[in-house]
Amino acid sequence: MASPHSQLKKVTDRVIERSKPTRSAYLARIDAARGKFPARGALSCANLAHGFAGLEGQEKIAIKAVREPNIGIVSSYNEMLSAHAPYKSFPDIIKAAAQAHGGIAQFAGGVPAMCDGITQGNAGMELSLFSREVIAMSTAVALTHNMFDAALCLGVCDKIVPGLAIGALQFGHLPTIFVPAGPMTSGLTNDEKAKVRQEFATGKCDRNALLEAEAAAYHGHGTCTFYGTANSNQMLMEVMGLHLPSAAFVHPHTPLRDALTAEAARRVLDLTLERGNYVPIGHVVDEKAIVNGIVALLATGGSTNHTLHLVAIARAAGVIIDWNDFDELSQVVPLLAKIYPNGKADVNHFHAAGGVAFLVRNLLEGGLLHEDVQTVAGPGLSNYTKEPKLIDGKVQWVDGAAESHDPKVLRAIGEPFQPDGGLRLMQGKLGRGVIKISAVAPEHRVVKAPAIVFNSQEEVQEAFDKGELKRDFVAVVRFQGARANGMPELHRLTPLLGVLQDQGFHVALVTDGRMSGASGKVPAVIHVSPEALLQGPLGKVRTGDMIVIDAPAGVLDVDIDANEWASREVEAPANQADNEAGFGHELFGVFRSAALPAEEGASVFGALIGANAPSDGQPEERNSLRDNARAAASALNKAHAAHH
Repeated sequence: MASPHSQLKKVTDRVIERSKPTRSAYLARIDAARGKFPARGALSCANLAHGFAGLEGQEKIAIKAVREPNIGIVSSYNEMLSAHAPYKSFPDIIKAAAQAHGGIAQFAGGVPAMCDGITQGNAGMELSLFSREVIAMSTAVALTHNMFDAALCLGVCDKIVPGLAIGALQFGHLPTIFVPAGPMTSGLTNDEKAKVRQEFATGKCDRNALLEAEAAAYHGHGTCTFYGTANSNQMLMEVMGLHLPSAAFVHPHTPLRDALTAEAARRVLDLTLERGNYVPIGHVVDEKAIVNGIVALLATGGSTNHTLHLVAIARAAGVIIDWNDFDELSQVVPLLAKIYPNGKADVNHFHAAGGVAFLVRNLLEGGLLHEDVQTVAGPGLSNYTKEPKLIDGKVQWVDGAAESHDPKVLRAIGEPFQPDGGLRLMQGKLGRGVIKISAVAPEHRVVKAPAIVFNSQEEVQEAFDKGELKRDFVAVVRFQGARANGMPELHRLTPLLGVLQDQGFHVALVTDGRMSGASGKVPAVIHVSPEALLQGPLGKVRTGDMIVIDAPAGVLDVDIDANEWASREVEAPANQADNEAGFGHELFGVFRSAALPAEEGASVFGALIGANAPSDGQPEERNSLRDNARAAASALNKAHAAHH
């Protein structure tokens, strides 16, 4: 196993130094809670009686006696969403396993789980990002009864896992394991699905053909099989040591899946204070674990959404990271996996080729992961070079693949698909943003073209339908940030811009909104900060301005006279009323008004944890922009209050 790469060490040391005040305060809270186990033993008799009144039989007796450790189950189960439907049977599996292992388990609470795949392009999508905050708070409500000695978090998809993690980290003294449900089996290939979507966008097929293609792709229980945010979540939880090794991509409703679920219950009991091997989640998620998560994301071409979510998760543990950290690691972390949208394969092919165990083994050999971390499987990330087998009805871990079973999907450290991770920090007169270029062909990574300014993705669709976009251009889609409308993913733009690119036009997207975990072949600079609503420079752009995007060089600029640019005013959005009322928007007004900039996780909780921590190595201009954004937000809130 190689010594840590110099760049890995440099970034990690910087994160540790930057996080000292907030991390120390966080660990002090955990230490203060440590001596209060079993938690329910501190409850009054009336409190405790309420806590077990709903139980029957042996479980009631065990909780009443305050002898056996109790697992709190927090689940995102619902029967509408394919990724979460498998969780219906998990509590019974967990309870049986816990009882057989000398413990007990209670279903502590459920968290909402909305699907971006359903809400894309609809009003509900504007509630999506902040559902993460709701999930975090719901997790806290579930665990706040103080009845539990450990927790199991059941969740898979986009905002669900980050929300569960943020919530669970507020109970950082509890041993906690994340329990995945697994991906659905492979259906219609991702290439075929994308082709039909583009055909529908150009009128070459009707809605019935589109629906049949989508139904063939999304056809059963489990996560969508492309490598979007949901499966990036699973990769992160595994490499950060919060899953059992190689548990992420085992299909639902299989003997191994159920055995892994039972094993999670047994293992989390072993991590409790009572069992003498106390490993709380707040000790697992530290600076090195967070950096390991960034590396895994880069090495697999994972979702750009984690330039928001991982930042927010880290802050919940008192760890402060920024986009400079992602960018500097991306320069040395090679791309070892080709999973759609970065390739033709899906996550099932990745798992079959060697999966997480092969990936971790190779990154460790390259000195690109920290081995000396604590995990729920035990000390050391080398635990995650193993994979589970069901032998004589029991889960046993064996060495994972030493060689890739499919070099078209997964490669060793010495023969990567490309030498860097494909994620770039973009900066210039238009602010700071990120771009994922691992799925963008080299010939499309530099674009210089006139801007066409839009204030919504519906305006882009309308211009496309009218045939007004058959030319070289950069779509500047603004007022899509967290403060403006909740930062929805602009997923419907992918097939439109893809069609134009296929027709030979040089096109790109620049936005203060999100794109998707499925960001594809069109260059898209996203999460541009500060957002336009907070006086961000995207609000200065006018149609016809020459936009310069140089992804390899990290340049996001506008070719314009400096004096003219300085004198321009930021345009106000034409109408914010639709973002503030209807379809539940009113309930999320407090989230929109409190959200921090994208680079700080776009979280409403960031101000409570680490918002004032130093960020080394960042341009003064960026800090000034952030201060301006906060000042503008304050003014906006006062104006809004006066209006009402």
